[in-house]
Amino acid sequence: MREALFIKKNKERWLENQHNPSQDPDEMAASFTQLVDDLAYAKTFYPSGKVTAYINSQASKIYLDIYKNRKEESNRIVTFWKYDLPLTIRKHHGVILFSFIVFVIFFAIGFFTSQQDGDVARSFFGDSYVDKTIENIESGNPFGIYESGSPLLSWLGIMINNIKVALLMFVSGLFCGIPTLYKHAETSAMVGIFDQFFAARGFGIDFWLVVFVHGTLEITALIISTAAGLVLGKSFLFPGTIKRMDAFKQGAKDGVKIMIGLMPVFALAAFFEGFITRLYNDVSVLTTVIFALSVLFVVWYFIIYPIRLHKKLSVQLNEEEV
Repeated sequence: MREALFIKKNKERWLENQHNPSQDPDEMAASFTQLVDDLAYAKTFYPSGKVTAYINSQASKIYLDIYKNRKEESNRIVTFWKYDLPLTIRKHHGVILFSFIVFVIFFAIGFFTSQQDGDVARSFFGDSYVDKTIENIESGNPFGIYESGSPLLSWLGIMINNIKVALLMFVSGLFCGIPTLYKHAETSAMVGIFDQFFAARGFGIDFWLVVFVHGTLEITALIISTAAGLVLGKSFLFPGTIKRMDAFKQGAKDGVKIMIGLMPVFALAAFFEGFITRLYNDVSVLTTVIFALSVLFVVWYFIIYPIRLHKKLSVQLNEEEV
């Protein structure tokens, strides 16, 4: 059978499975069995065809749904963090990588622009903030700004502000992702300017060890929030082989799932900034350990684990096929 005829014959059923999946376990199992048969046929006759990759992705999704339905009601939250979110992150790793590259580029632009013009920091952060920080540096406490104010109020204020910014970046994806990229570029440049401000005064390494006690999680969450906004815009602009509105609904669903998953990350980052970062002078070992653990968590949960989980699911799917 020619590939075009194979697609025409089964397309309606595939789209029905994709956009109106049954919640009945028996029907899900029947759909999965049919897809496995289709996948076996496609791998035999069209091994490098796009239809093979498409059927594989649909079969993987149904397999995961069947697996989830085996869980008890009380395990839904665990399932979200253990399976749903990591697989969604894996699905959009390319967009997240793009968001990270944009961050690096504009971080570098901010850093080197500030290096050429010292007044750039004042235009971004304001005279009072810069003057206060210079005063702290001269008094031997360069990051004293983090020791001011109530830890509890700082935590709540920072958390609310960062979540508000992240949600704005996500929703801005509705406008083709352009406002999302603009805000992301601006934030990235600000971090670069902030880094250069301390590096120019001999505190380049200290900047990373102190600011990134909370900044590791905070910046990671902002990068991924940007990616969620881009997923939203991309799903409408580039729907692929499905209807534009269906693609948009899927992109919105994935984006919302990512944003929900980031809420605890923002809360923890704000907690670190409000309660832990200020201890860098008194308990530097603690702040350094938290910085290191944050880096390990980001690399593991957002990069390594989603890849390993996706591979594991693919292997299980292939075993079911056999």
